[in-house]
Amino acid sequence: MSLIIDCHGHYTTAPPALGEWRDRQIAGIKDPAAMPKVSDLKISDDDLSESIVNNQLRLMKERGNDMTLFSPRASFMAHHIGDFNVSSTWAAICNELCFRVSKLFPDHFVPVAMLPQSPGVDPKTCIPEMVKCIEEYGAVGINLNPDPSGGHWKEPPLTDKWWYPIYEKMVEYDVPAMIHVSTSCNACFHTTGAHYLNADTTAFMQCVQGDLFKDFPTLRFLIPHGGGAVPYHWGRFRGLAQEMKKPLLDTHVMNNIFFDTCVYHQPGIDLLNTVIPVKNVLFASEMIGAVRGIDPGTGHYYDDTKRYIDACERLSAEDRHAIFEGNTRRVFPRLDARLKARGS
Repeated sequence: MSLIIDCHGHYTTAPPALGEWRDRQIAGIKDPAAMPKVSDLKISDDDLSESIVNNQLRLMKERGNDMTLFSPRASFMAHHIGDFNVSSTWAAICNELCFRVSKLFPDHFVPVAMLPQSPGVDPKTCIPEMVKCIEEYGAVGINLNPDPSGGHWKEPPLTDKWWYPIYEKMVEYDVPAMIHVSTSCNACFHTTGAHYLNADTTAFMQCVQGDLFKDFPTLRFLIPHGGGAVPYHWGRFRGLAQEMKKPLLDTHVMNNIFFDTCVYHQPGIDLLNTVIPVKNVLFASEMIGAVRGIDPGTGHYYDDTKRYIDACERLSAEDRHAIFEGNTRRVFPRLDARLKARGS
C-alpha cells in the first residue's frame, strides 16, 4: 500500500499574527522607525497546532493523504517587496514556522525552504538560508522563484549562469527545486490564475531553449500546477525543440523536470497522465491554496486531487504507487532517507 505524499503544500493557514507582523515590516520599509523586530512576533506551539489540526491535517485525514512537503505560503514570499534584508528576515521567519510545524507533526509534514530572493540581487546571497534549512531544519527541497520582480520578469532565464550558485548547492545537497513564483504586482496578471501558470510554462520553455542539464545532469526541477500549458501543448514544445536542433525532449529535459498534479478537474488529470510519462508525475494538491471551493459538477472540493488519480482509468496500480509515493521519494532523496530511517 502506497504512502500518499503530497509534494506541494504551503502554510496558507498560518496564525494571523504572521500577517500582522508582515504588514508592519512592509510599513517599516518607508518608515524605519516602524520596522518590527523578529522578537516582536509571538506565535506559540498551541497557535501552530490549532492552525494545522483544524485545516491541513483535518483535510489530509479526510482525503487519505499521509504526508505533505510543507513550505511557506507562496503568495506571501513577495520577493519584490523591499530589499534583500527584508526578504532575508521574512524568509527566515516563514521557514522557521514550517520547521516548527514539522516538529509538532513529524509523521505528516516535512519542510521545504523558501529562499530570500530579491530582484537583481546575486542568487548566492540565498545560500546561507538554504543551507541552514537543509542542515538544521531537515528541509528536503527548496522553492525557487524565477521572477522575483513579481510579474515583470527582470531576471535572466533559469538556464543562465547567473543562477548557477543555487544549482551548485542543490547538486551538492541533492535537493530539487519547485519552480514557484509569488504574488504578481503587475495588474495584467492575476496571481494564481495567470502569473503562476505563465511561470510554469515559461520555466519549461526556458529549459527547452537552453542546455542547463548538460552542465547539471543531476539537477531536478518540479514544475507545479500540472506544468501550466505544457501538457496541453506538448506537440508545440516538441516541434519547437526540433526546430532549435535540440535533442528529443525525452533526453533533453525529461530526466530532470517533473510535474505535479495540482490540476483541479478530471479531464486535466487524465490529459496530464496521457501526455507526460508516469515517471515524471508527482502527486500534489496544494490544498487550502488557490482554489478552495467545491465543484458544483461533482460536489467535491476542486483541490481533492487524490480522487482524480484514483479515477484515472489509464493508470495501473503500479502507476498510482509511482505517482503517490515512488516518484516523490526518487525526486526528493532526502525525504526517502528520512522515511527509510523510520522504517517506511
